[in-house]
Amino acid sequence: MSFLFGGRANKTFKPKKNIPEGSHQYELLKHAEATLGSGNLRMAVMLPEGEDLNEWVAVNTVDFFNQINMLYGTITDFCTEESCPVMSAGPKYEYHWADGTNIKKPIKCSAPKYIDYLMTWVQDQLDDETLFPSKIGVPFKRNFMSVAKTILKRLFRVYAHIYHQHFDSVMQLQEEAHLNTSFKHFIFFVQEFNLIDRKELVPLQELIEKLTTKDR
Repeated sequence: MSFLFGGRANKTFKPKKNIPEGSHQYELLKHAEATLGSGNLRMAVMLPEGEDLNEWVAVNTVDFFNQINMLYGTITDFCTEESCPVMSAGPKYEYHWADGTNIKKPIKCSAPKYIDYLMTWVQDQLDDETLFPSKIGVPFKRNFMSVAKTILKRLFRVYAHIYHQHFDSVMQLQEEAHLNTSFKHFIFFVQEFNLIDRKELVPLQELIEKLTTKDR
């Protein structure tokens, strides 16, 4: 679940989000890591028996944020205002940023700026105890799942940008196995619980089919 990236292991784009040790969510995370170790990703993403779906989605969302944070941290030197003046996933897909509060009308910006906005926004959601309660017995808000879906939809865009614009750099750094494993885990998870609309996944459709057909 937590992948190490050679000598750049400590370089994350944003501070890592930790799940408090000893908490139930920490136990869930340990369970997920143990299941992932078995190598069967389809099994690893399934809701453990007797567990709460919201809590399972919350723990995994935090983990995906940390993974993408590390992955993007390895290629920030290559993702610049000059190399990526727009946030895109290939020539057909361009993303404009809006968060509904600070920036209501979508703005066109460079990929590093967009990803900075995106990761800061995700971090703010994860740090909000009313949305992502870390204490046992604190209920999840009614809108939790829709917020989690928006987070995952936006995190997908970082994967899409890395694959389309920076895969050469990923290969130079010999991180493609990490990237592929992380993305495959992410896709299996969102497919298992229908968390991202299919049309949002189109920029990486071919790759998704390639990664998932082997495991049907």
